[in-house]
Amino acid sequence: MPAAETVPAAYLHSVVPHLLVDDADAALAFYERAFGAEPRFRLDGDEGEVVHAELTVAGAVMMLGDAGDDLRSPAAIGGTPVILHVYVPDVDALTARATAAGAELLEGPADQFHGDRTAMLRDPFGHLWIFLTHLEDLTPEQIAERLAEANDPAGATG
Repeated sequence: MPAAETVPAAYLHSVVPHLLVDDADAALAFYERAFGAEPRFRLDGDEGEVVHAELTVAGAVMMLGDAGDDLRSPAAIGGTPVILHVYVPDVDALTARATAAGAELLEGPADQFHGDRTAMLRDPFGHLWIFLTHLEDLTPEQIAERLAEANDPAGATG
C-alpha cells in the first residue's frame, strides 16, 4: 500500500466546515436540491443518525452530521455566529434555486465594492451562507477606497 498524503488534496489550503444539524438526512437532501451539492460519502450510526457525511458545494468540501447532546445545532442554540462563503459561477441562478428549495433570502444578489456579486441566505437548519461570483480583480487599496466611498454619505466628491 502506498504511503498516504499527510494532507489529502481535497483538504489542502482549506478550513473545512463541519455543520451540525438536527436532521442530517433532510439537510443532505436540501443541500443537493438548493446548492447543487454532491455527496462524497456518509457514515450512519446504529440508530440511523448520520455520524459523518461529506459533500461538495461548488467543488468545496464540507462535512455534516446530526447534532447530539454535546454537539448542538444552530437551532438548539438560537443561531450561529459563523457565515459560510462559497464562490459559484452564477450567484443569481444559485440564489433562485436555493430560495425555491426553501432557503431564506437575507440579502439578494448585488454587486459589491470588493468586486464580487453576493447574496446571503439562511438554510432551513439555521446556517448562514454568502454565495459570491467574482466580477473583477481589485487591489486591497482599491477595495479600501471603494469602501470609503460607499460609506461617505456626501459621496466621493463631497
